[in-house]
Amino acid sequence: MLTITKVFKHFGTITKHKWLVFKLAVKAGIPLRGLLHDLSKYSPAEFIEGVKYYNGKRSPNACAKEDYGYSKAWIHHFGRNKHHHQYWHDYDTPNQTPMMPYKYVVEMICDDLSAGITYMGKDWYPGYQLKYWENRKDRLKVNENLKDLLTEVLTDVEKNGIDKVINKKKLKRLYAKYNAKELAKNKNR
Repeated sequence: MLTITKVFKHFGTITKHKWLVFKLAVKAGIPLRGLLHDLSKYSPAEFIEGVKYYNGKRSPNACAKEDYGYSKAWIHHFGRNKHHHQYWHDYDTPNQTPMMPYKYVVEMICDDLSAGITYMGKDWYPGYQLKYWENRKDRLKVNENLKDLLTEVLTDVEKNGIDKVINKKKLKRLYAKYNAKELAKNKNR
């Protein structure tokens, strides 16, 4: 059901999430990606379903999937936002899940951390994202080098905290490490 209260609460949640992504993206050296992050969430295709399934505890997309088996808003969202690994799937090619470009990988990391902080609130802790990732990564169709990169970043966040990990120098170094593995793998094909 759509109510004015849910409209404002959903708007507040997505705006808080977007603000946290922006702050992390600035720390990571990609402020423009942070500024442009998730603008599609304000479109009618995503916003209306978000309001309908808003509950303040978890993603409305997950709730819609429980009702319908899919979420129209989620399909719309990942098809327009390159920081989601689903955007990069191409089932009709030998390399179905290529390594994503650096700026979108970093935006994805900022997005993931922000989503956890936004939905968990005061219950969020530095190891939360790693635990969440470990519980789902094997079910996802994601480039293997990207999986390893995300695991290393989230493990580092658990050990050292966001402030020590989310910075341009560290993220560039880690991306270069795993992208080199990807390039070597593709060269050997």
